[in-house]
Amino acid sequence: MIEAHRTRLLRVHAYRLRREDLEDCYGQAALELVARAREGAPYVSVPHITRVLEQRFVSRIHDRRRALEGRSAAQATFEHALAGDLFGGAEEQVVDRQADLHRQVEMRMELQRIAGLMHRLTPDQREVMASQIYQEVDCAEFCARRGWTHEKYRKVAQRARCRLRELVSSHE
Repeated sequence: MIEAHRTRLLRVHAYRLRREDLEDCYGQAALELVARAREGAPYVSVPHITRVLEQRFVSRIHDRRRALEGRSAAQATFEHALAGDLFGGAEEQVVDRQADLHRQVEMRMELQRIAGLMHRLTPDQREVMASQIYQEVDCAEFCARRGWTHEKYRKVAQRARCRLRELVSSHE
């Protein structure tokens, strides 16, 4: 009976969210129900439990929709299109650039470590690296500002990269 009720709820509310999101909302509602039961909430009968579950499920759907609509207009439109299956399954080919969160965290930590070692470079090396990394100033513009030759810029940048590699490998 519960499985039939779940299937009906997912079918009835299919226009509101993607199937995966609906199942997530249903799972959250069920967990809330179990937590409340453990706290001693008085559920009198199976129909009472199904009504409470449905109320919590709909509430989770509203929460999710509010969260989606609070994002950018483009994101809300995209989510709406996914919910209506307007892409016909093509959404599985969309790359989520945030999916590999652990890799991003590792890369950020590595960048912080490198930034912490930059103080060990010479002032000229730090300036060249900062112009390349942060300011995105090209060689010609940097040389014009400092009165350097292209060759001096290239050599200072090369030495800075080499020194950073040494510092990074010695601090591992």
